[in-house]
Amino acid sequence: MSAAFRLPLEVFYEREARHPRQRFLVQPLGGGRVEELTWADVGHQARCAAHWLRACELPPGSHVAIISKNCAHWIIADLAIWMAGHVSVPLYPNLTADSVAQVLEHSESALVFIGKLDDWPAMAPGVKPGLPTISLPICPEGRFDFSWDQLQQCSPIQDDPNPAAEQLATIIYTSGTTGLPKGVMHSFGTLGFAATRGTQLFGLGPTDRLLSYLPLCHVAERMFVELAAIYTGQTVFFAESLETFLTDLQRARPTALFGVPRIWTKFQMGVYSKVPAKRLDFLLGLPFIGKRVGHKVLAGLGLDALRVALSGAAPVPQTLLNWYQRLGLDVLEVYGMTESCGYSHIGRSGQNVPGWIGRPCPDVEVRIDESGEVQVRSGATMLGYFKDPQKTAETVTADGFLRTGDKGEQDADGNLRLTGRLKEIFKTSKGKYVAPAPIENRLAVHSRIEQVCVVGDGLSAPLGLCVLSAAGLQDASGGARGGLHASLESLLDEVNGVLDKHERLHRLVVVKDSWAVENGFLTPTLKIKRNVIEATYGERFKEWSERSEAVLWQD
Repeated sequence: MSAAFRLPLEVFYEREARHPRQRFLVQPLGGGRVEELTWADVGHQARCAAHWLRACELPPGSHVAIISKNCAHWIIADLAIWMAGHVSVPLYPNLTADSVAQVLEHSESALVFIGKLDDWPAMAPGVKPGLPTISLPICPEGRFDFSWDQLQQCSPIQDDPNPAAEQLATIIYTSGTTGLPKGVMHSFGTLGFAATRGTQLFGLGPTDRLLSYLPLCHVAERMFVELAAIYTGQTVFFAESLETFLTDLQRARPTALFGVPRIWTKFQMGVYSKVPAKRLDFLLGLPFIGKRVGHKVLAGLGLDALRVALSGAAPVPQTLLNWYQRLGLDVLEVYGMTESCGYSHIGRSGQNVPGWIGRPCPDVEVRIDESGEVQVRSGATMLGYFKDPQKTAETVTADGFLRTGDKGEQDADGNLRLTGRLKEIFKTSKGKYVAPAPIENRLAVHSRIEQVCVVGDGLSAPLGLCVLSAAGLQDASGGARGGLHASLESLLDEVNGVLDKHERLHRLVVVKDSWAVENGFLTPTLKIKRNVIEATYGERFKEWSERSEAVLWQD
């Protein structure tokens, strides 16, 4: 395994010196106004803040938290914490007060940066009295101990501190799909290993543009936006809000974009709300005109300049990837975990095998154990879980392989296909094991289904729970309900026709709730929390199983 890689701060100083006046971060301020920060601006502000942090005389390697939605000063605060010799601890910007308190206490954070937030009053009680708070330039109303302006009154540090590769850089708390979040420890070396190799895959550089909108506290955005920008010199545009997202996207016209499957589906749903699926399908199939139609659709979304389009964090239906290909956009799948810096497998343009994610990233070793679990080893593997050596030993094997918890298989060329999540696989009352993810992928192709969860632990056969898209809800409340019901029945027949007998769904249940981050059904990275879904609807599973209809509507 090649050992050469560069460390994040070392690369940042080089960019700062090489093109100080080049635009680095573009922050919307509301009302159509934006602030543009150059590499020199970012370096100066981070160095002033680092001076202030050093003056606090905290022990070296102290933990400093960041609670904020994505914004330019999230990245500047992160750099300042590193320059001051400390460890950054990012928190999700929509946690409950109890979760905030839990992470701050567990991480032993000594200071907290508070930035852009939607509901600070609900979170604030989680910051215990006595824990100093520092407000970033875009921050909520409230009382904070120090302000960013105060930090900027310090003179910038004159040295270029470059922590050792083995030094702890950050503790990233998992989003908690399976219970309490765990603190994943990454060093400057693990971040540098993944960023050095990952950014060499696509040939991106200073003329490229990124849009930052998925939580920066999650490993994917940290790697694909913050570190990717530092290592390649790309400009980072920030999204202001959900309401302005399309405007933000069109302003940025990103050349590289990382999205989760739900985002790619939402783009598709947005197109279908303007052009019916059948009509668009017909237009795309026309010779000569089809290509122009595809480009026009992408331009309307702000995606016409994309050279690198990536999807990760959850399985994506092949039909969705095919749809984007017809538009002229090759969306490549990425596979990784917080514990591996998100660096494991990636699809390569023009070399993808349908239904398979892709080959391992450079210098990643892969093996499948006797239970079918995918295990990976590379220089990007975490140092361990903070204050949890037992969980670390359960997750990292004695010879350094990371147990992913995913079942999978490899083909002769090393392409990976996931066949289920070991912890999600359930057993029916007939004693048969079922992996829900592949079945969910087949159901998710329906244009009126936005989210789906297959359940069945202890039931005679699995059930598919569905949440309708906006267009689906419109159909259900209007005269098109009969047609929608019939198409869902057809979907059920079609999916059951390709499943093994023990996997076949008893029925589909259309639930009334929307599954969102705000009501606890989704993690901040838009993954379904199965435990919440089972707790919410579990008492009705038996009753739904005993009904005779193929498609049920929750009453």
